[in-house]
Amino acid sequence: MLRKIIKIDEGKCNGCGICAEACHEGAIGIVDGKAKLLREDYCDGLGDCLPACPAGAITFEEREAPAYNEAAVQAAKQAKTAEKLPCGCPGTAAKAIRREETGTDPVSIPSRLSQWPVQIKLVSVVAPYFNGANLLVAADCTAYAYGNFHNDFIRNRITLVGCPKLDMVDYTEKLTQIIAQNDIKSVTVVRMEVPCCGGIENAVKRALQTSGKFIPWSVVTISTDGQIIE
Repeated sequence: MLRKIIKIDEGKCNGCGICAEACHEGAIGIVDGKAKLLREDYCDGLGDCLPACPAGAITFEEREAPAYNEAAVQAAKQAKTAEKLPCGCPGTAAKAIRREETGTDPVSIPSRLSQWPVQIKLVSVVAPYFNGANLLVAADCTAYAYGNFHNDFIRNRITLVGCPKLDMVDYTEKLTQIIAQNDIKSVTVVRMEVPCCGGIENAVKRALQTSGKFIPWSVVTISTDGQIIE
């Protein structure tokens, strides 16, 4: 049938994927770094993707195309929903990691991480690994600056990392919930010497105060050249 349908100019497309996200019908996908109209019968011709495209690569054209198949679109949406994990993104699924103790190998240093995820923004406040935990709250740059970070800090601790400057968020509320709702034994804060890292230290301090619990805590400061200075 002759109908209005979108047209994608691959020469203008920068592969950002915004149009694919804006297309509620799932007609558009990114293939080899370019937006593609994957299913003509999924395109309703309403053009939600047009204003979303920053490169101006999407326009309308009128041509022979299969009719819009709403039933197929709805069936595809339901199938996609059924495939999703209950927690949403697979990277946020909480899990404990059990590791066998091994000798120190100068060539291969084993990971000491004992849980996943590690980002403060992603962890569940009721993850089972928090009970009885010695908690490490670290600025994410510290693991790159300090060479023996796994053995000296991550080992035997539950690890949370973040950057208050880049995340542009106050971690106090989330940390308060973790401390208040779990049996945390101790808290170690590892931060960089740069001023912006004070945000993560202050968030832990306020969280401890707000939780109403008395828990031993300490702060370790790492210099930009990878030395412990406090």
